[in-house]
Amino acid sequence: MRPPSRTSASSSESYASVVGRAGTAAGVAVERLTVGRSVRQKARLALDSAGPYGGLRGTSGRALADDGTVLHYEVDEVEGADGAEPDPSGARLRRLFGRRRPAPVTVVFSHGYCLNQDSWHFQRAALRGLVRTVYWDQRSHGRSGQGVSQAGPDAVPVSIEQLGRDLRAVVDVAAPEGPLVLVGHSMGGMTVMAFAEQYPELMRDRVAGVAFVGTSAGKLNEVTYGLPVVGVNAVRRILPGVLRALGAQAELVERGRRATADLFAGLVKKYSFASKDVDPAVARFAERMIESTPIDVVAAFYPAFAEHDKSASLPALRDLPVLALAGDRDLVTPASHTEAIAALLPEAELVIVPDGGHLVMLEHPEAVTDRLADLLVRAGAVPEPTAAGTDPGES
Repeated sequence: MRPPSRTSASSSESYASVVGRAGTAAGVAVERLTVGRSVRQKARLALDSAGPYGGLRGTSGRALADDGTVLHYEVDEVEGADGAEPDPSGARLRRLFGRRRPAPVTVVFSHGYCLNQDSWHFQRAALRGLVRTVYWDQRSHGRSGQGVSQAGPDAVPVSIEQLGRDLRAVVDVAAPEGPLVLVGHSMGGMTVMAFAEQYPELMRDRVAGVAFVGTSAGKLNEVTYGLPVVGVNAVRRILPGVLRALGAQAELVERGRRATADLFAGLVKKYSFASKDVDPAVARFAERMIESTPIDVVAAFYPAFAEHDKSASLPALRDLPVLALAGDRDLVTPASHTEAIAALLPEAELVIVPDGGHLVMLEHPEAVTDRLADLLVRAGAVPEPTAAGTDPGES
């Protein structure tokens, strides 16, 4: 196993230019969060309009899961294909890959619990037009349909295994051929593990690399979320029943969530980010994604995490380039869980991002994107420069 890398959390001008669009409006908005409720509501609206996050869209498509659930995905093609965003100066390409050029590969991004594909906003902006990428919304999240199996009188619980089959459905339609690099955050990483366990032949034949970001291979019932152990154990015993009850009163609960928006925002920030100076517009962006997840979906997915255990399937990835990355202060899937994944994969690159929380890809986007670019190089998706130092294909 490679030694842990404590990568820098600083942002370069390429990200500052994106974050800077929030500008003065975001600063004024966050100051107003200290006053009355009506003004705080206006402040949130100001942050919503100021932050440019989550607006990237690609060529959309639909995949059908094995139970008939409609899964929404979007494809960003390589520059020049299907109107992909150009990089006329080559600046983004050089910053990420130097003199190397991306080879034909599709990078498939799977998001986490209560999020959607837009949680990869910064990575999408950086890779857009340079590498073929697929972003999809997990069942009952984002633009995907409500899980068919989870509806009606014969409803069955959501399982991580089902999510692995959903990923297969997306791959079959959005990337039916060619090498793949699979990237998963939190629940998305668990989805990738289930995919690997269920489809070993496809992993062997087509998958060139895997990235696990802020995820876990199991033992989530031991996570304390930064709370006293006694209190957490008590909460664990009652929470599934409470969530089921809340899910049965979804309309009433959603009104309550709006009424307690200030408390909700504080909890989102605590469990999403570790940095004290996280950009207010980024924090609000995360809040919007999470609050858009209906309470009945929250309730339906929660039990699956206690049952999740894929540690036995990880050794099958030993021959692949793997990135295992986490924030050092992640309260949801602690860095120790990422270290445990890397311990089972001796050749994995273990990266612990200082001052990083659960949504490390939003909090320290450059640190995550640069490591993903390194993974693409290690996976052979980006050829090395020629001996003469020229780009492949140059005359």
